[in-house]
Amino acid sequence: METQQTDYDIEKVFRALSDLTRLRILNLLRGGELCVCDLIDVLDLPQSTVSRHLAYLRKVNLVKARKEGLWHYYQLVDTDVKFMRKVFECVEAASEAISLLHKDVKTLDSSCCQKGCE
Repeated sequence: METQQTDYDIEKVFRALSDLTRLRILNLLRGGELCVCDLIDVLDLPQSTVSRHLAYLRKVNLVKARKEGLWHYYQLVDTDVKFMRKVFECVEAASEAISLLHKDVKTLDSSCCQKGCE
């Protein structure tokens, strides 16, 4: 039986997907949990900008966060809801169609934030 779709404001979810920076963040998180410094490095944006976008993605329940010491780690929410699986399938399709999203993943592969390099 499919979980009922009640925790998502669909308009806000699609608004989140309409912003290229948030789409880039979601695409990077498809590969697994990342710390904020990884995202800053790949996106080449100020910490405040990345944090603002992450806060919006958390608010609309697309990503979740955990704190470990001074480090904040983000990952996609669990996709047990059919709607969310479809949303993340759209992000995957966008990554194939938008060259910048594909480039971000390659940049992440060669990136190394301080925590990850210790």
